[in-house]
Amino acid sequence: MYLSLGEILVLFLFGAIGLYFLDSIRVRELAVQAVERASARDDFQLLDQSVHINRLSLSRDGSGRWKIWRQYRFDYSFDGVVREQGFVIMLGKQLQAVVVSEPNRTLH
Repeated sequence: MYLSLGEILVLFLFGAIGLYFLDSIRVRELAVQAVERASARDDFQLLDQSVHINRLSLSRDGSGRWKIWRQYRFDYSFDGVVREQGFVIMLGKQLQAVVVSEPNRTLH
């Protein structure tokens, strides 16, 4: 059995799409772990225990190589009542930033 060039290209395309989705799942897991570490350090609660893709683009890393830049959104709370939105930014598999607002602390 011989495959035509078109069939080989279709198989290659499906393989590339599959690898992209597997990589996306791994990066999302790394983003959740980064937010969990930040929540323990900065004393906030990650709500729903998940992050959701917000933006996606290509960007260069520090050595000039193209990587996929992802911004994930997550919900958190400092007091368990007020729900706020934060962001975690990943460049490839590297954490760039976890962005949360400052807590509104009441001084007595």
